[in-house]
Amino acid sequence: MTIKYTPDHEWLNVDGDTAVVGITHHAQDALGDVVFVDLPEVGKTYAAKEVAGVVESVKAAADVYMPVSGEVTEVNEALRADPALANSDPLGAGWFFKVKLSNPAEIDALMDETSYTSFSANA
Repeated sequence: MTIKYTPDHEWLNVDGDTAVVGITHHAQDALGDVVFVDLPEVGKTYAAKEVAGVVESVKAAADVYMPVSGEVTEVNEALRADPALANSDPLGAGWFFKVKLSNPAEIDALMDETSYTSFSANA
């Protein structure tokens, strides 16, 4: 499994031709207490960088972008029921959706943890 990060503060954990997607610690810190998530529709196909959902907090609302092209295969219903999971466990139980990759080569354009840590320190 490989974890990659986007400049928009999404993470994805890649396993073969599928990936789990969520928002990073940096994103949830910036947003504050998450109170609502709008998750994508299962079965819908998205292009990389297309808006796939929305996360709303007490401070702001932010789009959640599809990090890579693919089809949504599952959404985190627990997150819909308890949006605070995005704050308490953003890299675990607070995941947003799973995607079947259309073009696995797109992963190569994303940041690894070291690059993302440096990037987010300056964001």
